[in-house]
Amino acid sequence: MSQRGPAGGGGRGHRMGGGPGGAMMRGAAEKPKDMMGTLKRMAPYLLPQRFKLTVVFSLAIASTVFSIVGPKVMGKGTDKLADGLLAIYAHYAAVIAAINEKMPQSAISAAWNAPIPTYDMKYIGMIMLILIGLYFLSALLSFIMSYMMSDVSQTIVFTMRNQIKEKLDKLPLSYYDARTHGEILSRVTNDMDNIATTLQQSLTQLITSMTTILGVLVMMLSISRLMTLIAIVTLPLSVFFTLIVTKNSQRFFAAQQRTIGELNGHVEEMYTGHKAVKVFNHEDESIAAFQEINGRLYTAGWKAQFMSGLIMPALNFVSNLGYVFVCILGGLLVSRRSINVGDVQAFIQYMRNFTQPIVQTANIANVLQGTIASAERVFEMLDEKEEIPDTETPVTITDLEGHVEFRHVVFGYTEDNILMHDMNIEAKQGQTVAIVGPTGAGKTTMVNLLMRFYEVNGGRITVDGVNIVDMRRGDLRTIFGMVLQDTWLFNGTICDNIRYGRQDASDEEVYDAARAAHADHFIRGLPEGYQTILNEEASNISQGQRQLLTIARAILSDPAILILDEATSNVDTRTEVRIQKAMDNLMRGRTSFVIAHRLSTIKNADLILVMNHGTIIEQGTHVELMEAQGFYADLYNSQFAEEA
Repeated sequence: MSQRGPAGGGGRGHRMGGGPGGAMMRGAAEKPKDMMGTLKRMAPYLLPQRFKLTVVFSLAIASTVFSIVGPKVMGKGTDKLADGLLAIYAHYAAVIAAINEKMPQSAISAAWNAPIPTYDMKYIGMIMLILIGLYFLSALLSFIMSYMMSDVSQTIVFTMRNQIKEKLDKLPLSYYDARTHGEILSRVTNDMDNIATTLQQSLTQLITSMTTILGVLVMMLSISRLMTLIAIVTLPLSVFFTLIVTKNSQRFFAAQQRTIGELNGHVEEMYTGHKAVKVFNHEDESIAAFQEINGRLYTAGWKAQFMSGLIMPALNFVSNLGYVFVCILGGLLVSRRSINVGDVQAFIQYMRNFTQPIVQTANIANVLQGTIASAERVFEMLDEKEEIPDTETPVTITDLEGHVEFRHVVFGYTEDNILMHDMNIEAKQGQTVAIVGPTGAGKTTMVNLLMRFYEVNGGRITVDGVNIVDMRRGDLRTIFGMVLQDTWLFNGTICDNIRYGRQDASDEEVYDAARAAHADHFIRGLPEGYQTILNEEASNISQGQRQLLTIARAILSDPAILILDEATSNVDTRTEVRIQKAMDNLMRGRTSFVIAHRLSTIKNADLILVMNHGTIIEQGTHVELMEAQGFYADLYNSQFAEEA
């Protein structure tokens, strides 16, 4: 049985923002309910990694510092080049001045023949080596930081995933009944991926961005306080434009996300039920609905991408204004010998490195909110109430007979809504007990109680006189073999799917089980026979054939007690007769519980329990119940009339 999540578009595959500002314009992150509480819950996972985290953050700071020092050193090289250029200019200016002043030829020749100044290539070469060394060290430290952070993040996520897996194994069936598969899978996959990505990238990026902001600010102040003031004045303009664009774009991104989910849901629904759509000639309506949703997605997506595309041009405009003012002021300061040309060059580089980390920090803060919200959902799952643990002194049944009793059993899915009141049943060894009744009568619930998928609110259930609460769940469930109405087959060979009932079974035993379930004939008719690979949903065989394989699996497991929940509901009448004969042979000498809607299949049962609203209203053999002319007789006669 395939388990697919919801068709919504909220997964990781629907990232927002295709334009330059897309990283920022993904819409508002989901806000956590208790940020501080969640951070405290994360502490036990981070503390064992505190040494590595300290090293990682130290490396991030060192790598950023080396990168920040680069422009300042490069400015020194620029100054030396400027000095050389000025010396050369002064040399030729002296010659020209001598000529213009009509000085003697000897003076002009002396000026012309004077040594021509050259660039201090040794100093410039040293600057280049220093820069190469700084940037190499920065890159090396960044690589080591990323490597260590990968280990830290994956170790933490590995631990959390193991805890979630252990938790899922301990959660009661009621937890899964109350939630969709998509919701559970989202917490195990998407939320854990969010945590891993944040630990891997966002934390170090946050440290790097904050270090860059502080370091660049210090370096800019060391060059010129006046120029720094002008650079900072342009910052509020950048923030203003960012807030304006963000405010207007978030609603478009939210609409886009909702519409993507709606479109995915429509496509999945139409293609899952495409046969019904064609049968009832609703292709035109389906296409029209798709085009309407797609049109709304186009409008929302266009507006969202357009708004996100405005952020970078706006920021570039403000930044360029800042460059203009800084260049003008820098030129004036150079002309007054207040600063050097290399300082102006370094300052412009620092200006370019100043705005980006501020934007990154704002974006990371948004990401962290979503990550903490993901962690909250994970911790909510870890905090769910587990099923009652197995007893420390379990009882093991050695010579199993299969005598099952329900004594004064009381059960309700909630304490306020009791479904079963004082239920008493006795199934003796080798008996076949059929359970019938309308939908919602409590038939499957009774089987779930027997398997301890749910715990009784009162009373006791015993197998051979042993209370099932006194047994390990694993030991209890090995006693039973189940064939359900909803087939479950995994991606693998037919042989492996049948052998799932007993892993140590030989190939010949698998073939015998398939023959007993009347599945051998159709299996051998397949191109690869027993080695035919079933796809993820086993859709390459029919529903009836899938049911035959699950029956063969139950036969192979050779259980002491059988539970058959509408086991033949998806096969044709002829196959049903064959399977019924195989089931009769299988059930001989075994206690069997058979849930059936087709009453003709359970006429030979030793005991028929008629349930309605969680209560057994009639019980007896088929003949006895028909003679009583009660609920069962009316149900049977109505089915017979329908078949006739």
